[in-house]
Amino acid sequence: MTIELISKFVENTTIPATKSVKVDFKKRNSINGIIIQDKDYDDLKSKNFWRIVPVSLMEEWNKSKNVNLAKIYSGGEFTKLSLVSNKES
Repeated sequence: MTIELISKFVENTTIPATKSVKVDFKKRNSINGIIIQDKDYDDLKSKNFWRIVPVSLMEEWNKSKNVNLAKIYSGGEFTKLSLVSNKES
């Protein structure tokens, strides 16, 4: 996916606490989580890289905001972004 499509989704979509983002990839299994905007967000975005905290670590993320809980993924490998219930993860 392009930087523009991903950033439009991230910046214009409000994600309720009961939902997460499902990221489908070209060559790997999909993941559910949230795309976070940390202090290096603009730098990563310019290179089409995105920090994603998986659903399994979201409770810890909400408490600590520890950026090390996120992994960085290439947006070029994304095929689709969608909102899903956290129970589907």
